[in-house]
Amino acid sequence: MGLKSLIRGWPAHGWFGLGLVIIFWILNWSLPGLRSHWAFFPLWLGYSLTVDALVFSRKGSSMLTRNRTAYVKLFLVSVVSWWLFEIINFRTQNWYYEGRQFFSDFQYFMLASLSFSTVMPAVFGTAELVSTFNWLKRIRRGPLILPTRATLFGFFATGWLMLFGLLLWPRYFFPFVWLSVYFILEPINVWLRNPSLIKHTARGDWRPVLALWTGCLICGFFWEMWNFYSYPKWVYQVPFIDFVHIFEMPLLGYFGYLPFSLELFALYHLTMSLLKQKGVHDFIRVSPDEA
Repeated sequence: MGLKSLIRGWPAHGWFGLGLVIIFWILNWSLPGLRSHWAFFPLWLGYSLTVDALVFSRKGSSMLTRNRTAYVKLFLVSVVSWWLFEIINFRTQNWYYEGRQFFSDFQYFMLASLSFSTVMPAVFGTAELVSTFNWLKRIRRGPLILPTRATLFGFFATGWLMLFGLLLWPRYFFPFVWLSVYFILEPINVWLRNPSLIKHTARGDWRPVLALWTGCLICGFFWEMWNFYSYPKWVYQVPFIDFVHIFEMPLLGYFGYLPFSLELFALYHLTMSLLKQKGVHDFIRVSPDEA
């Protein structure tokens, strides 16, 4: 796609998103003292809108243009989903927030929730953008993972073992925070007939998984980069792998973004199912076959 055609197909919310990114990136990195508690949300809202506009310009539809109501709800589901990982982190203590001491518990909860709301829109939007590229479309069929009874119960049991392991011995099993939730929820989504990734791998189609992995890694890079000169900011304290940092994150820690993307996908679809939200299961489109 040429630059001229990209600009011609660029929707208005994309220009708004770009403006937010430019303005709040500059403010977040240049102002002294506390600023990220109010600058983080508009920065990542801008990122999400910009990515959504890129998707629209490439395929003629996007999450926002397909269903604006569902797009807003995505921010709300994102809040609940990330708080789940914050609760687990009370036990693992793998990250903490510098500057937390300047806020009351209520202020922290509200401001953190606002920031957490951008996680799913950013990841799913970037994953859909990745799904539009030819390199992903050309990937051939891979190994089959079938949703058999044995596989699903194996997933489910393994997920609970991972969760119990990390809660009992967090120093050694902390990586399971980025695996256990997916292994527990994926079978539940299959049993409830919700969208699931194993339905794709049953055909040997790993492209949705790769789109989510790549999309979340891209978001991870921007999360860590924009966090580096922020304040308040998050800082990691991870056993055994706390070396060779890229920004605040240890290099090996970036591998956690891969399964994290799958957990977000499973969490979204289970939440929408439990809330009996209709017409939203085809809202998230991370497969190249989904127009």
